[in-house]
Amino acid sequence: MSDETSVPPSDLSHAGAVVDKAIEYMMGQNISPVAIASALLGGSMALLSRSMADDAIIGILNNAIASIRSGELHEQADPGE
Repeated sequence: MSDETSVPPSDLSHAGAVVDKAIEYMMGQNISPVAIASALLGGSMALLSRSMADDAIIGILNNAIASIRSGELHEQADPGE
C-alpha cells in the first residue's frame, strides 16, 4: 500500500477479531488485564516501529490520548451503560 496509514476495512475487522480472540484466550488463562494490555501495546508499538515513521506513530498515539481525554475511550468500552 502506498499510504502506510490506510488500512482496508476488511483487514481491520479481521485483525480486530483475531485480537479479540487472543484477549479472550489470555483472560481464560487468568492473565491479568494489565499484563495483556501491556503485551498488546508493546507488540503494537514494535510492529508500528517497523512499518511507520516516528512522526506517524506519534500521531496515532496523540489520537489515542485525545480519545482518552474526551471520554470516547470509555464510551466505546461501555456501550450499554
